[in-house]
Amino acid sequence: MLSYGSGRVDVDKTETVIAPIIAPSLLSADFAALGAACRCAEDSGCNWLHLDVMDGHFVPAITFGPMVCKALRPHIRGFMDVHLMISPVDDQLAAFADSGANHMTLHVEAGPHLYKSLQTVRELGCSVGVAINPGTPAVAILPVVEIIDLVCVMTVNPGAGGQAFIHSQLTKIREIKSMIAGRAIKIQVDGGIDPKTGYEAARAGADIFVAGSQLFSGEPTDMGDRIRYLRHEIMRGQA
Repeated sequence: MLSYGSGRVDVDKTETVIAPIIAPSLLSADFAALGAACRCAEDSGCNWLHLDVMDGHFVPAITFGPMVCKALRPHIRGFMDVHLMISPVDDQLAAFADSGANHMTLHVEAGPHLYKSLQTVRELGCSVGVAINPGTPAVAILPVVEIIDLVCVMTVNPGAGGQAFIHSQLTKIREIKSMIAGRAIKIQVDGGIDPKTGYEAARAGADIFVAGSQLFSGEPTDMGDRIRYLRHEIMRGQA
């Protein structure tokens, strides 16, 4: 198992990563037992945990903030992937870095000074990504490709778990794959990921797969089987 403690690592420098990377989203976990959900996901074969931070402003829902992330850090042995669906974002970045985040993803749509915000994340010692909503064209990432480690393609509208995968985003994944050719940038997909859509997203060029309800539904003892099947189908798509 990985052992990063509260330290931070770059997206391309995680050790002994089980490829492809599957990042269970705690948005679909039991909020009364988030620590146990983290341990279960990692024990079942995942070394990334995806934390969806929502503010009730940029998106309708409210989830949790840096204090909860910090409380969860001791329960996460691997990579803490923090997805900030908040606006404004700049005043919160230091708090999330202090919470133990390895990585922060910010939305193209969430503020007027994206490049500066991304620079701040990097200065705080975290790897950095940019997320793009279904209605935003792929070209929106072009001004910041030189500074990012990851592009998160939202395959649902941000703000709630359990939504259906938006298949038109497969074209966007292919467009982004072409745009970042030759760069060490990963493509993450977030929303509606199950074995079928994971296979499709993998074929389009995705590297990192955020899955919530697909993994946290059913008995915790079955999570390992769900993860193995999802990984199998993703690998079929990547072959």
